[in-house]
Amino acid sequence: MILPKERDPRFITIRRGGTLTDSNHQLLALWAAACAERVLPLFEQASPNDSRPRQAIDLARAWAKGDITMKQAHKAAFAANAAGKGLPDAARFAALAAGQAVAVAHVAAHELGAAAYAIRAVRESVEEKEKENVGRNECQWQRDQLPDAIRDLVLDDQHIRNHLCWFVFHDPV
Repeated sequence: MILPKERDPRFITIRRGGTLTDSNHQLLALWAAACAERVLPLFEQASPNDSRPRQAIDLARAWAKGDITMKQAHKAAFAANAAGKGLPDAARFAALAAGQAVAVAHVAAHELGAAAYAIRAVRESVEEKEKENVGRNECQWQRDQLPDAIRDLVLDDQHIRNHLCWFVFHDPV
């Protein structure tokens, strides 16, 4: 379970009683989509004829632009997650990253799920001796992609929820 039992108000939109602005919610979705897209080839190599994770990433971006509804995005999350069933771990985690990315439209705190599953995907794509280094590099790449407006929020969220996300987020180098 990557979501905490008690929701952080910083990841709840203002209109629902939290402090998250719509523009920052959209930035979270776009960042999560970038994290998931980076590992998408791991899924597509294993299942080249299944477009559900790619569609989920595209829909995350479409939601951020206002082109689709939250319900449409939410439905795509289930499809992307289902695409990974029965696949090798790297491909499965890449599909789950896509599902988490599009789920940000529904619950902004899924942003960390997209990043964490992407890190797990790259770790599973290499030999045991490379996992730690590859995971650390992926985490740093993700952090380098963070827009300034959400950087501190996401870095703090990584610190707070690292234990829920398999300890994949390392202290910044």
